[in-house]
Amino acid sequence: MTSTTLANSPVILALDTCTELCSAALAWQDGSIAESVDAPREHSQRLLPMIENLLSQSGLKMQDIGLIAYGRGPGSFTGIRICTSMTQGLALGLDVPVIGISTLAAMAQQAITEHGAQQVICAIDARMGEIYWAAFAQESGMAKLVGIEQVSAPETMTSPFANTDKVYCCGTGFDAYPTLLQHAENLTLLDAVKYPQASAMLALASLGWQQGQATSVDELAPVYLRDTVAWKKLPGRE
Repeated sequence: MTSTTLANSPVILALDTCTELCSAALAWQDGSIAESVDAPREHSQRLLPMIENLLSQSGLKMQDIGLIAYGRGPGSFTGIRICTSMTQGLALGLDVPVIGISTLAAMAQQAITEHGAQQVICAIDARMGEIYWAAFAQESGMAKLVGIEQVSAPETMTSPFANTDKVYCCGTGFDAYPTLLQHAENLTLLDAVKYPQASAMLALASLGWQQGQATSVDELAPVYLRDTVAWKKLPGRE
């Protein structure tokens, strides 16, 4: 993340605990720093010390933070609640706006930034025989959603890209269901990107800030996907 990216953005703190990985990242005009740990049952204990460590290393103070980007899901229900609760507490205390970043978009952004991906399909194991998944295309260096994010049975996943184009695939959904790679031609597993990283959320948060997508903490909006599907299946709902 460069200072150019943050030219019109405040100091950004990014947090994510929506999957097995707990991660935090901090970006300011002159640079960025990030930390992550695979500790699925320790997110609530690990996150605040992680934030304090990032601030200490950067020489910044909590009061310098001007925007909090949080992993809004999809992912683990418990993980999403931890992330949104921590965000809510910090944002209220600091009186700063927040911006929700899709966990799927964060993985796609990492694939684009670090591995030069042009087209990406991200899938997270949603348990119960389902996956959370979405497709993204690179546009001006940023991950742009193609279609919608959804939860579905693995066998219903399809690629919206032309068969002749290379498509990178990343996320735990491909570990849980290896046959997903047979659903279209030219699907290539990018094993280096398995979980969403807060570091990859920074560029998305900066762009979102510049586009006016930040909200007050009262409008904090986690995305569970499965709740939405269950609601739509109720009698009388569409």
